[in-house]
Amino acid sequence: MKFSLVIPVAPERNAPIIDSLRKVDYEKKDLQVIVIRGRNPSENRNKGVLKSKGEIIGFLDDDAIVDINILKNVERFFKKYPDIDIVGGPQLTPFEDKYFARISGYALSSKFGAWKLSSRYSQKNVNLDADETALTSANLFCKKFVFKKINFDTKLFPGEDPKFIEDAKKEGFKVAYSPNIKVYHKRRPTIKSLSKQIFNYGKTRPLKESFINTLKKPFFLVPSLFVIYLFMLIIMFGLRLIDYKFSQLFLVPLLLYILLIIIFTFVDSIRNKDYKAIFILPFVYVLIHISYGIGMISSYIKNEIPKS
Repeated sequence: MKFSLVIPVAPERNAPIIDSLRKVDYEKKDLQVIVIRGRNPSENRNKGVLKSKGEIIGFLDDDAIVDINILKNVERFFKKYPDIDIVGGPQLTPFEDKYFARISGYALSSKFGAWKLSSRYSQKNVNLDADETALTSANLFCKKFVFKKINFDTKLFPGEDPKFIEDAKKEGFKVAYSPNIKVYHKRRPTIKSLSKQIFNYGKTRPLKESFINTLKKPFFLVPSLFVIYLFMLIIMFGLRLIDYKFSQLFLVPLLLYILLIIIFTFVDSIRNKDYKAIFILPFVYVLIHISYGIGMISSYIKNEIPKS
């Protein structure tokens, strides 16, 4: 058997991806679909691996829509690059998503909105040395022997997929990103659900790795530093702790941030051919950056800065 597809599902949820998988252009006799129910997605995936019979194990989210050629594209990729052990691709925003969800997708696929993580949500160039910034467990394919050395960390959610990719690279496995291996994944449809999602991403970063390791990837710290800066700004101006001569200098980072918001709002609206987005995108950028920053800060405060 060529493929085993593992789909973790919470007990109360359905798995609409099954309908999508029925339409995949691939011999069904060479395809095994494994649905594992439980509260812990990492445990579900690890249990799915134990039940797998395929040479390649794929991980997909229960509510994703897969591209009809996804398995053929995975097979072609591994044939073209036989040294690669793990490959994944983007989770794109479905065309039928509600409007706020589509705007969220624009922001997440933007360099300004998500920096390096934008590769997860848009089609970039092939990368034969990919890392956690490009891949997620919503669309990930591994050669079976990978699991002789590593598994998903059951203590993490979210954040278990970045940890899995990092562990794989530490073990010497070669990881790649391909834009042709794609799925479509619904975005959060409300301000509350999006802010909660991004907050949880920020909260998980200190649990996944030590502060020293995060310093090696400083872009993850930028949202937290920005939140601290805004807090200081409010305190200083509110209590008039800074004189007028220095106040203008202290406002420079905020003004630069606003300028970047204006520039990228127009760039991303044009890129997505949605000119009404200029009225919503600025707020979504701010929501993403502040939610991630507050999440990370709250995690450091609660758990203290992890030692290396």
